[in-house]
Amino acid sequence: MDAKSLRPLIPDGLEIQEFDGTSWIGVVPFRMTGVMRRALPDLPWISAFPELNVRTYVQRDGKPGVWFLSLDATNPLAVWAARTFFHLPYFRARMSLSWNRDGIEYRSSRRGAAFDGWYQPASNPYASSAGSLEHWLTERYCLYARDSRGGLWRNDVHHVPWPLQRARAEIRLNTMLNSQGLSVDGPPALLHFAERLDVVVWSSERVA
Repeated sequence: MDAKSLRPLIPDGLEIQEFDGTSWIGVVPFRMTGVMRRALPDLPWISAFPELNVRTYVQRDGKPGVWFLSLDATNPLAVWAARTFFHLPYFRARMSLSWNRDGIEYRSSRRGAAFDGWYQPASNPYASSAGSLEHWLTERYCLYARDSRGGLWRNDVHHVPWPLQRARAEIRLNTMLNSQGLSVDGPPALLHFAERLDVVVWSSERVA
């Protein structure tokens, strides 16, 4: 995607990153599990739920990270907590996810944004190579957010390198970009699958 079309959606304190002359948008459906502050136990009705995020790739002070255009989840407490403590644009949505030997069926819907698709892994896991687009997209160790007063925040994150697999997908409906005033044509340019990724998120730090 042309970075100029993203610029109105990104705070001035962040630089939109490009790879080989173009910025990128990721649409990432998955299931969260084990979501809880350290030292507290998982709670089944709070700690696990479907989530779908729409992201792009930015940096500040030379530190590359992720900027979320939207995040959808079914759990109202998770939506409230993420908006309140992490300043992230979470929305409550109606979502369903089912996994069988033929792949994953995933649906999400809220006012102005919907996703309906099927996908499955299509290779064994592998590590992305430094300098590749895959590595540039996935090996990011912070996220940026903006609060209601315009303050810019950063959360450092930790995870092992993504255990990527190539993927197949049938995207039947994807209007996740419409509410942002963005649009894309044709099938996804790149598809990846990951069975699991454990992530630790540190507390927010104001950077501007």
